[in-house]
This record gives sequence, structure tokens and C-alpha cells, in this order.
Amino acid sequence: MNRDRFTAMACSVARTAGLVGDPWTLLVLRDLFLGLTRFDELHRDLGVATNVLTDRLERLVAAGLVSRTPYQRNPVRYRYQLTEPGEQLYGIVLSLLAWGDTHLADEGPPMHLVHTTCGSSTTPVVTCDHCGGELAVDNVEVQPGPGGRAAPGTVVIAEMLTGNAS
Repeated sequence: MNRDRFTAMACSVARTAGLVGDPWTLLVLRDLFLGLTRFDELHRDLGVATNVLTDRLERLVAAGLVSRTPYQRNPVRYRYQLTEPGEQLYGIVLSLLAWGDTHLADEGPPMHLVHTTCGSSTTPVVTCDHCGGELAVDNVEVQPGPGGRAAPGTVVIAEMLTGNAS
């Protein structure tokens, strides 16, 4: 699948999905968030083919979400670590985890999250950065932004946001 076609869309969801919207990529990110940093650890944990893992790591490095630094010279082996933009994807991975725990974990959640600041078990929610209120589909209004335009993948949405039919 050519995920690069999504980068041309005037939609941040499409652009982000084109970059990280693959199950193996999300699982690599999950493992990096959990502290795995070496290729052999990632490979062993995920059980994915080495060429698939190599491809996903290369994409994440090329996008600036992960850095790759050698930790061994002969043979050369690398450590993979999230960069600041990569760390900012944590909320996305937590949101997927929370949804999966609610709707797909029949035997209970595979992991429990504990907020180290207060010591309490927690379930991730998306909140307003201004008032702290939880964001939900029935209390958020979308308005046109400066980068919005009618283009493949956003034709009808652009019409809805601007009120202009093309």
C-alpha cells in the first residue's frame, strides 16, 4: 500500500495515518514507549519479519520520530529512541489502548496504567488544553483552519466547513 499518497491531503488525520497508521508501526511505537530500544528486543517481542521491522523503523527514523544510534560496532547494532515529535504520539497510542481495553479486551486489559504523579490507576481521555474538560464528539465544533482546502480526501469536508459547494 502506498501510504505516501496521504501526505498530499489537506488533512492532518490523513497525513498522520499515512505515517503511523499501520499496525506494525503502531506496535513498534508501543514497544518504544514501553522502553524497548534494540532491534533484537523489538523483533523478539513483536515476532514480525525482520524486513517488515526494518521498513517500519526506517520510516520512523526518516520522519524524525525515532533516532537511531549505534550501541555496538562489530557487528554494528543500533538503539532506537523516540524523538520529541515521536514522544508526542504517546496520546494516540494511549487512546488506542483505552479504546481496545473497553471494546476488545474480553478477558480484561492486558496492562494497567498508573499515573506516577498521583499514584492512581488511570484510563486515558482526550481533554481540552484550555479548560481541562473531556473532548467528545458531541461537545466539539470543527471550524475551517488556515491549511484547509478542497483536495482529494477533503472535498466534502472543505465544503461543509466553508459552506461553499464546488
